[in-house]
Amino acid sequence: TRALQTYRNNIAIVIIITILYTAFLYRSGGARSYLSMSSNTPAARRMQVTTFNVAAINNNPFEYWLTMPENPAYDALMGKVEEFLENPGDKDVTVNKVFTQEMFEQLDKRLTSVGWKSMQQYWESDFSKRTIVEGFLKDTTLGSKRLASMPDRITNTIFTAEGKAVFRPTVINMYEKDLNDQSMWWKAWESFMFEKKIKIKDKDDKVVEKAPWAMLQSIKKAKYPAITDQEEKDSLPLQTLCGAIFDAILVHMMNTVEKPDVWQPLKRTIVENLNKKKIPHTLSILESQYIESSIIMLQEVSSALIDQARKGKLGKNFHIIAPADLDTVRDQNSVILLCKKAFPKGKIAEVTSVVESMFPKGTKVPVANGDILAITTKNARGDNFVVSSFHGDTNGLATIPVLDAIVVAMKKSDKIPDTSRLVFGLDANTYENGVQGKSQDVMLWGAHYMTHGLTSCWGDMPQKNNYTTYNSRTYLQPQLNKACKRSEKREKGDINPKDFILFDKKSFKLVQTWKDNTGEKVYKEDMPFPTLQFPSDHGILTTIIEPTFD
Repeated sequence: TRALQTYRNNIAIVIIITILYTAFLYRSGGARSYLSMSSNTPAARRMQVTTFNVAAINNNPFEYWLTMPENPAYDALMGKVEEFLENPGDKDVTVNKVFTQEMFEQLDKRLTSVGWKSMQQYWESDFSKRTIVEGFLKDTTLGSKRLASMPDRITNTIFTAEGKAVFRPTVINMYEKDLNDQSMWWKAWESFMFEKKIKIKDKDDKVVEKAPWAMLQSIKKAKYPAITDQEEKDSLPLQTLCGAIFDAILVHMMNTVEKPDVWQPLKRTIVENLNKKKIPHTLSILESQYIESSIIMLQEVSSALIDQARKGKLGKNFHIIAPADLDTVRDQNSVILLCKKAFPKGKIAEVTSVVESMFPKGTKVPVANGDILAITTKNARGDNFVVSSFHGDTNGLATIPVLDAIVVAMKKSDKIPDTSRLVFGLDANTYENGVQGKSQDVMLWGAHYMTHGLTSCWGDMPQKNNYTTYNSRTYLQPQLNKACKRSEKREKGDINPKDFILFDKKSFKLVQTWKDNTGEKVYKEDMPFPTLQFPSDHGILTTIIEPTFD
């Protein structure tokens, strides 16, 4: 009996000690190793933060070199196109062999019927006699005058008032019907440009009905000085003629280097994966790989992606916040996703207009509607944050002014709590070797954000060769001067360290950062992208930061 009592006493002592020790562990925050960590420990308060420029949908499936190891026909086709343009030989026929005299006469009749000047003189004395490659496609003066690229920009893809896309019959967009020969192409092209009436919204947001020819805009010498005074006067019918010749050459070239039943199905495969399925692919990557993030900052987001995200898995897990002043014209917006568990109240206030009001007076900062989104929020513990997502201009010249404006707003605005801490995800559009006044150098950018007491997902100073983009233009786009040979994709491509996550150095320490251009949390250096599996030309960045404040 005495032994049993002693045994019971010992058991009681063990239980009491265990309870006291467990209480001690909870009090000190060390019990998570076998139960759950206290939410007050720095490690438990770590945040996974992601930024991703999802990239606007590119309507030309052939514009950039793609990585398609699963489809060798792609590399073969692009190699043949490159050879055709670099070494055309006897294939460099005159324009009138491709865009025939009969086609020109039909076009000229259309031009005069809408009240424009006949292009007979331009045709007979100049364009009909040019060769298709050296005389037309590679004419740098023609490029400087924008006589082929301007009509392509306006009519390549036209969005209706209902938001649907309509495509000009050409190789370099998502036009789906067959382009098996010149005759088939011309009938479709002429009908599209002059007969098809499309309901669009004008600058006053009113629905109007226009044929594509009526949407073209004059080319002004003040903006494009290469154009002559007479060409400026004739720019509407002249660019229509050049646009027709340009499309005719592309169709002829594609059907010369490859059979229509080879290149057209290949084009449709690219369109299906990179264009039509771009939004589902993007959402699938975010849902499968980045659902555990506390904050996701996106750039160049379409309204369709926002709507679909809100209806799906992301919408169940995140507050999805778009700018109040949504860009409905370019349809490219910066967006913020806040984890509902980490930030239960979501957005407290949008302060984008406050940030923009802090730009220096009299200084034009190159930002458009939707480029900046800045909000205030609180996490579950009640800590105040400013979270911002930003898409920089092509040259990165707005990046420093926007950061400066955010910092000033946080100091001066009574709409932002004094205790707020900044988390900033952006496509900074910085360059490995920037040019003063023309493109933002990445090292100068790093030195600048450090002056504000900020650090980055890359540490205090970025590495010049820590690239987040790798894209190179092909020959199948209107500006051949920007085209890269297969052997020059790295030398002439856009391979730069463009994407960043910034945060307060005194408030957080960097734990880990990774980048991703596969959709599998893996980044393959020396691989051009997008790919059929990864639909953006920017890599995804994710960093884990740990708070150093109580």
